[in-house]
Amino acid sequence: MFIDKAKIYVKAGDGGNGCVAFHREKFVPMGGPSGGDGGKGGDVIIVADSHLQTLMDFKYKRHYKAERGQHGQGGNKKGKDGEDLIIKVPVGTVIKDAETGEILADLVEEGQSFVVAKGGKGGRGNAAFKSATNQSPLTAEPGEKGEERWIELELKLLADVGIIGFPNAGKSTLISILSKARPKIADYPFTTLTPVLGVLQLDVNDFLVLADIPGLIEGASEGLGLGHEFLRHIERTKFLIHLIDVSDFRERDPIEAFNIINKELENYSPELIKKPQIVVANKIDALSDKTLINKLENYFSDKGFPFVAVSLITKEGVDKLVNLLREKKREWIEKSEKKNESVVLGNT
Repeated sequence: MFIDKAKIYVKAGDGGNGCVAFHREKFVPMGGPSGGDGGKGGDVIIVADSHLQTLMDFKYKRHYKAERGQHGQGGNKKGKDGEDLIIKVPVGTVIKDAETGEILADLVEEGQSFVVAKGGKGGRGNAAFKSATNQSPLTAEPGEKGEERWIELELKLLADVGIIGFPNAGKSTLISILSKARPKIADYPFTTLTPVLGVLQLDVNDFLVLADIPGLIEGASEGLGLGHEFLRHIERTKFLIHLIDVSDFRERDPIEAFNIINKELENYSPELIKKPQIVVANKIDALSDKTLINKLENYFSDKGFPFVAVSLITKEGVDKLVNLLREKKREWIEKSEKKNESVVLGNT
């Protein structure tokens, strides 16, 4: 089951109490205070793990507590520190404070970690309070309480390219052709109920990670259909493939369909509409009026959108799409390198 949102309670360990004790040994009168310090409570640490793909585990367990520190003992023995609690989440998980909505961390790399709740410090034993004016202190500190909070975990898939479009436009078929992903494919809307990742091999050591985003319909940004649940997964993508149905059996005009989906992107986040898009007209094998392709190509070219017409059934135009993706990735890399170079120059 694909779960990409979860709310959990985390509690770090309390610190151990300091000890009040006095040294007692034969032939050693007035041994003095010997109470040890309490141990530190364990932290709650969230770690990104590339082997995980979903937040499903948090559906069944919602409370997480780290070990408390042990109390100090006589003979100046410090209490043992509590063990840290490690919580593993998929790479791409955003951690938010459930009360304020503040983003605490965004774990986008394997092994990246964040201390979401710090353990309490151990209290000092009475040995720490000995002074010239107080040779036999009876004071020891209690351990500090560990931090506790409710947090929200939100998974955003790490993909280079997001595939968007109305249900039944052919998104699942496209990702299955371009990669080894095998999503459920059928001739009815909402076949895909969860985002699907696939890897397109462009060259021997050159890849693109694709994400099929399901359930986009008019009103998706307001919670209609499934799109509202999954729009977050295209926030990290570098560019988008916008699939439109141009067959004789299409439910709506291709340009109208394109504009409706883009409006949903803009309503969800103004940043999404700024992402570069490649428009892919699908199902040309079921199109009788071929002049429509020229009209669409002229329209989208004037708008600044690269355009490719394909048939995912006959594979016509797929090679052209792959070459265009290869070209766009090269442009994206060059742009990133120039941006990094300008940052370095700016710092000098």
